[in-house]
This record gives sequence, structure tokens and C-alpha cells, in this order.
Amino acid sequence: MTETVEQPGLIYFYSGRSGRSRLVEGYLSHVLQRRQNHSTFRLYRVEVSEQPELVERFGVEDVPTLVVVAEKKVRGRLPAPRGSRDIEALLEPWLQ
Repeated sequence: MTETVEQPGLIYFYSGRSGRSRLVEGYLSHVLQRRQNHSTFRLYRVEVSEQPELVERFGVEDVPTLVVVAEKKVRGRLPAPRGSRDIEALLEPWLQ
């Protein structure tokens, strides 16, 4: 029998008023595009001012923050990424 593996979730906590958030979103797109991993994750974008309950639930203190959820558990967290390398290091276990 083949075990089906659930697609990991990638939650991007951001602020629409933050230039840093826009910059990090570009880094994230670059990492996923460069290694053709757009379909590896289910990407969820969470605007922190619109969903404060999720911010609290996931313990997000810095914006932007990336959180990887796999098998219903947080498997990785990256507050305030500084560049593509930081993001790639976080996502490495799942990247092709």
C-alpha cells in the first residue's frame, strides 16, 4: 500500500503596510519559482491586522513570518527573513 502524504502548508504572515513584507514576498516567490516548487506547498497568506486570532494562535511576534505546517504540526518557523537563503534553508526539507 502507498501512504499518501499531505501537502505541507506554508503560512505567510504579513502586513500590507510593510515594505519589508513586500520584499520578503518577492524572496519567497523567487525561491519557489527557481526550484519549481509552486505546487509543493499550500500557500496561505495571512494579513496580520485582518486575522489577529491566527497571529496569536501561531505565536507570531515579528512580521513578516513564515510558518511551515506538516502533518498538523508546526515543522518550521522563520520570523523576519533577511533574504532568499533564509527562506530556502527553512523550506529545504520539502523542496525538490
